[in-house]
Amino acid sequence: MLKEGMKAPDFTLEDKDGRLVSLSDFEGKKVVLYFYPRDNTPGCTKQACAFKEAYDGFRSEDIIVIGISKDSSKSHQKFAEKYELPFRLLSDPELIAIKGYDVWQEKKLYGKSSMGVARSTYIIDEEGMILKVFEKAKPDTNAFEILEFLESRK
Repeated sequence: MLKEGMKAPDFTLEDKDGRLVSLSDFEGKKVVLYFYPRDNTPGCTKQACAFKEAYDGFRSEDIIVIGISKDSSKSHQKFAEKYELPFRLLSDPELIAIKGYDVWQEKKLYGKSSMGVARSTYIIDEEGMILKVFEKAKPDTNAFEILEFLESRK
């Protein structure tokens, strides 16, 4: 995993509407970048809805929230519409950002190993440096942990 104090890797990915979005587009703002395995799964839905619930706290601080998975833009569009998600979802089927942030990892389920996205969140500061890493983020509490962390730094 990337560590705090490192430069956050830039990327350019499609959002749910097919528009290209780069991390560098948000220079001068804090960015919460969360990686999740898959749209419409219980944990990922819980996490997205927690970010939705906490969104006013991020918006009041002018913090950009971006979710990234390897799902298609079309899948993201349906997911965002179904749960009325107010933040960006980016599609990374080629694993550009997912591998760049070292969240493509071996996972074990019922004794079987496979590769997948490790649920992780990065807070990136206004200069593009990694401020905080949340490895193995918990779907239902991650968004609020981030707000608490940011509040404690004021």
